Amino acid sequence: MAKNYVSNSQESIRMFKSDFLEVFSKVHFWVPLVIYIPLIFFLIYQGLFVAGLTIWQFLGLFAAGLFIWTLTEYVLHRFVFHYEPQNEIGRRLHFIFHGVHHDYPNDAKRLVMPPSASIPLAALFYFLFDWLLPATYNYGFFTGFISGYLVYDMTHYAIHHYNFKSSFMKNVKKHHMLHHYSDPEHGYGVSSDLWDRVFQSGFKK
Repeated sequence: MAKNYVSNSQESIRMFKSDFLEVFSKVHFWVPLVIYIPLIFFLIYQGLFVAGLTIWQFLGLFAAGLFIWTLTEYVLHRFVFHYEPQNEIGRRLHFIFHGVHHDYPNDAKRLVMPPSASIPLAALFYFLFDWLLPATYNYGFFTGFISGYLVYDMTHYAIHHYNFKSSFMKNVKKHHMLHHYSDPEHGYGVSSDLWDRVFQSGFKK
């Protein structure tokens, strides 16, 4: 992705002529929490008290779902958000989905995924996993997966708006800031640099 402009202010540019579409392009950071935390509790209830999964089965499936989320986060960021077709419509779509964030990285209302995108994606992944996994297992697995998504969204917001005290979070922030301000073709992991290490797409020390 070519790097031509980066705004250091918290300004928010208009993306659509339509007021209706513009509303759906912005979201406060707490909105995903309001949507997905009740879903997480519902899935926990369904898994443990309706489907009858044991606590250890649930925790194992949760851990597996969380792990798969980390890979999904990396793949989406690297191969979907950073894919820029060489035509006008493709470039416009790329800007809408991710390019605007690279040009205006401190825009507070474009740091978490809007529900207009996250809900269809969540539904797609839920039914995919439900099809792939044995009956009832998705309650634990998808709980881990969607929890990973929430950690990603909240981490991404915090990286751009908070100064961390812990060395661990400072390193997480440094990794993402290098992606924005040094080399957008490396450092695709946001909540973790695990897959950047695996696929050697991180930053050389």
